Amino acid sequence: MLSFIDTHAHLLDEKMPDIDILREHWKCNSISNVFVVSFDKKSIYDYNKLAIDNKDIYCILGVHPEEVKDYTPNLEQELLEICQGEKVLAIGEIGLDYHYIDSSDEASKAKQKEVFVSQIKLADKLNLPIVIHLRDACQDMLKILKENKQYINNGGIIHCFSESVESFREFKKLGFAISVGGVITFKNGKKLQEVIREAELTDILLETDCPYLTPEPYRGQVNEPKNVYYIAEKICELKNISMEELSGATNKNIKRIFKKFRG
Repeated sequence: MLSFIDTHAHLLDEKMPDIDILREHWKCNSISNVFVVSFDKKSIYDYNKLAIDNKDIYCILGVHPEEVKDYTPNLEQELLEICQGEKVLAIGEIGLDYHYIDSSDEASKAKQKEVFVSQIKLADKLNLPIVIHLRDACQDMLKILKENKQYINNGGIIHCFSESVESFREFKKLGFAISVGGVITFKNGKKLQEVIREAELTDILLETDCPYLTPEPYRGQVNEPKNVYYIAEKICELKNISMEELSGATNKNIKRIFKKFRG
C-alpha cells in the first residue's frame, strides 16, 4: 500500500488551514503521518501538545538559528525533559542561517554556532537524531559537524537540502541523510535534481516545509502535507523508479533514523 510521510511541517503557522481540513487532504494523497517542527520557545510547547493530541502527528523540537535569543539554560533544561516524551523524534530544526546576517557580523554567527553545538550535545544526551537547518553557511556547518562528531551518535538529516553534489557527499560521509522538498520540482532546482540523481534511496526522506516552498503544479499557493505526493512523483521521475519503491524506501529510512517513530 502506498504510504508517504511528511517529515517537516509547520502546521500551526497562521497561513495554514485547520488541522482536520489538512488531514482530510493529506489522507487523500496517501500521507500517513506528519512530523511538525518547532523553531522558537513558544512553538516547542505548541508542537509538543499537537503531537500528544494527534495520533498521526509526531514532533521535532528545538530552536532555529534565527531564534537563538530564545535558547537559555532554563529552556535547555525544559527541552531535556520534554524531549523524553514518546512523540518527540529528534532535536530540530537547529543549525546555521547566515542569509540575513551581514558578512562582517561575526558576533551573530558565533551565537548561532554556540547554540547549534549546545543542541547537538543535548540530542546526544537524549540519544536522538538532529534535524539541521542550513542556509548560506555550508562550510561552517561541515566544520562544526566534523569538530563535534563525538556528539553525533544518532545521525540525522539536512532538512530541505539545497547544496551541491560535492557538499552532499561530505554530509553523507558524516552519516547524514537529506530530506527533499518542493524545490525538486522547480525549474531552477537543477542543482538539487543532480543531487537526487546521484543519491541512493537510503539517503532520501520527503518533506514539505509547509506552508513554504509549495511544489509544482501548485507553486504560489499555501503548501500542505498533501503535496509530498508531488515531490515523490518528481523524485521517481528523476530516478526512474515506481512510487511504491520510493514509499517503501523512505518509510524504511524514517524508521532507521527516527527510532522512536511508531507509525
